[in-house]
Amino acid sequence: MGGPVVVGLDDTGNSVPAVLWGAEEAAARGLPLHLLYSWGAPSAHMAPAAPEAAGPERHAAEMLRTAADLAQTGHPGVPVTTEQVGERPADALAERSAQASMVVLGSRGHGAIAGFLLGSVSLQVLGRAECPVVTVREDAAFPRREIVVGVQYAGPEDGALLEFAFTAADAHHARVRAVRAWDSAAPVGPERAAPARPPDGTGAGVAEQQALAETLGPWRAKFPAVDVIPHVRSGRAAPVLLAACSHAGLLVVGRRLQRSPMLLGPVVHAALHHANCPVSVVPQH
Repeated sequence: MGGPVVVGLDDTGNSVPAVLWGAEEAAARGLPLHLLYSWGAPSAHMAPAAPEAAGPERHAAEMLRTAADLAQTGHPGVPVTTEQVGERPADALAERSAQASMVVLGSRGHGAIAGFLLGSVSLQVLGRAECPVVTVREDAAFPRREIVVGVQYAGPEDGALLEFAFTAADAHHARVRAVRAWDSAAPVGPERAAPARPPDGTGAGVAEQQALAETLGPWRAKFPAVDVIPHVRSGRAAPVLLAACSHAGLLVVGRRLQRSPMLLGPVVHAALHHANCPVSVVPQH
């Protein structure tokens, strides 16, 4: 059995979709579910987050008990453990990510990055975690008929990204749409995205199609039951990805480990702000 699916709880009201999504993922993959609540202050200059300052442990225990009941109602066979800590939430989640299969956080939805106590906390977790981090909005659709993955490098650097996408697709009997964007000079952004153009059949377009096909070959062989749709379009990566995932159940994007924890890159930020589905951010070497 692999590492647990870790769900971070908070007091913002965003935890319910994260718990439901995490429980479903744990059930589909045969993994345990671990629910974590931190009542530690996110910074030294802020008061503890729990409403009952005199009894944060009691408040945390109630939150965890409610979340565990919610998870087991839908998936009674999933092993569920709970934990409350007094350390800073970003530190707690980043530390546990070393042994987790993934970390799941609730999101406030469009225009704000995930709300685990504070948006800045979620940014820290997204930038520091050693495993994939999934953000789930409160109105996220749960069917995962298609999983969209952004293939940036078309090479071994995308291994962790494709491993996560194909494993999720195999567990949920979903197809994978592997998206490759080219022509980085296209003068559009995610807010005013021009319609993405298919490759032109000659020159660079054919090369991009071939590069993607070669990258997907080993993953098709490893996951023969997963249907794969190569999706090559001309345009900037962010608008191409957002257009491709408009009806997806999950969008998978990567981040480079060499970046500063607070610099996730423009494509990751666009996905977190604008995607209509849960977003998984996967660390890449």
